[in-house]
Amino acid sequence: MTLDLSTLSTLVVALAVLVVALVAWVAWLQRSESRLRTRLRRVLADGESAGLDELLDRQQQRIASLGERLDALNRLQRELEDLTHRTIQKVAVVRYNPFSDTGGDQSFAIALLDSLGNGLVVSSLHGRTETRVFAKPVQGGRSRYALSDEEQDAIRRALAPTT
Repeated sequence: MTLDLSTLSTLVVALAVLVVALVAWVAWLQRSESRLRTRLRRVLADGESAGLDELLDRQQQRIASLGERLDALNRLQRELEDLTHRTIQKVAVVRYNPFSDTGGDQSFAIALLDSLGNGLVVSSLHGRTETRVFAKPVQGGRSRYALSDEEQDAIRRALAPTT
């Protein structure tokens, strides 16, 4: 089989075009690889030579660790929320003068309640010769003991919505 000159010329031109296309493709691949390396260097710490697989594995571990920490923080937040419901949040003081022969509003009733209206009311009756102090438990804004008008007023003020 012999090739004539025109067929051979066409074949050489076709091969030359193919070589130029291959050279262009290799140049494009090298440029892409260079860009990827540059981006990888930005992600990696200085002097680190880890591969992309190692980097992604580390990031996955960090994300898992952050998820665990977030779960722990959520648990702590719920515990603190539960605890705050049982702390004294609502306080009111009513001062008054129960006796006509003493001067000033030296007696008082103070309500110390949590968010549910549980706690205690403390009252002090101040007279000329003595002072008496009383404490009564409060559940849901009420006490099983008889409350004076001032004690009831202190509880009502403590439970009133704040504006």
